[in-house]
Amino acid sequence: MSGAHAPLIPLILVRHGETDWNVEGRLQGRRDVPLNPRGRDQARAVGRLLAGAVPDLSKRPFFVSPLTRATDTARLLREAAGLDPDLFVTEERLAELGFGAWEGSTMREIREREPAEARRRDAARWTHRPPGGESYEDVESRLATFFAALDRPSVIVAHGGVIRAALALLGAGARETLPGLHVRQGRAILLNSEGWRWLSQ
Repeated sequence: MSGAHAPLIPLILVRHGETDWNVEGRLQGRRDVPLNPRGRDQARAVGRLLAGAVPDLSKRPFFVSPLTRATDTARLLREAAGLDPDLFVTEERLAELGFGAWEGSTMREIREREPAEARRRDAARWTHRPPGGESYEDVESRLATFFAALDRPSVIVAHGGVIRAALALLGAGARETLPGLHVRQGRAILLNSEGWRWLSQ
């Protein structure tokens, strides 16, 4: 983990709560899969965590992926933190990495169905595009203008792929290793000039 190029503006990055497809290991991408009961509990838990750990939380704007699993996470999180549940901005650039034709499949199914393409992915995780989908590099490019415009501490509720791409873009991790980073649900990342860490009370 390196903070050499991390933003001076502190950011909080939250991954949406669990869905049934997460449990099954299915690639969601742009599919609008809802939170399951555990995911809703995780969203509330993050809200309680942030309420206790971030004194100025009510003053921070929230920017949220438009996918339902992220907007529902944001509403439940804010409600649990004692904030207006609907006071956030949806941002299309925060939508998850698109997996194209692979959406709805598990990696095991993909390896059985398309072994050569799966090997190409394994060899170049950051730049590989699934058929009809995006690479992490693509996501990093679409995030660039969004992050460049941020001018105050903010909370971002998005997806695992988006958070990995953001960490790369902001100089807080290596592109060679970030695809393997487990971005936890029910937790939040604090990113600032010192690098990033899991936030705890």
